[in-house]
Amino acid sequence: MGISDRKQREKEERRRQIMNAAQTTFLAKGFSGTTVEDIAGHAELSPSTIYLYFKNKEELYGSLSLQGLGFLLKELEGINDVPDDRPEAKLTALKESLQNLYKSNPLLLLSVFHFQTSEIMKDLSDNLVAEIKKYSTLAIRHISKFINYGINQGKFKQVNPTAVADIVWSMFSGLLIWEESKRALDSEKQYFEKTFDLAFDLLCYGLIKENQRK
Repeated sequence: MGISDRKQREKEERRRQIMNAAQTTFLAKGFSGTTVEDIAGHAELSPSTIYLYFKNKEELYGSLSLQGLGFLLKELEGINDVPDDRPEAKLTALKESLQNLYKSNPLLLLSVFHFQTSEIMKDLSDNLVAEIKKYSTLAIRHISKFINYGINQGKFKQVNPTAVADIVWSMFSGLLIWEESKRALDSEKQYFEKTFDLAFDLLCYGLIKENQRK
């Protein structure tokens, strides 16, 4: 391995180190309560080193959001490989993908959803904003594709696929933020999975044509 390759690998490892520290710190203190100094302390680095990689904590939070969207896209792309080609099977795979993503890293998802409803975007670089918007659009497009497939197969009602995708996205993000607020009152309770399972089943029931329901 050449010197330039080694330096690039070290740079990428340091960036991951900073993002991991930021994720842990944001989880413990929240976005408003976290400072770059807090993140630097957790990463065992100087604040000046943090600023070599990220211009501010908003940029760090936005990068975590982009990472979460990347994981989401991988889950959605995997639904195309589901061997059962029935539309309802793809919907089930979509529900399971979202639940698996929640189980694997709920903080990344929370950063995505909080980020998209905040003023943080105005403090980000144009490139990062463009990437986040692109990933969000692709996620909605993937979900729309599954809905449109069911319509073309005659299984789903004639609805606007993009509107349904927006509903799925809003339901998922809304319930996740709702659970976070509930957990603040009782840290031992877990509400999300059962509630999301019920909400998704109700959505599917309304989407499937009456003569196609079992």
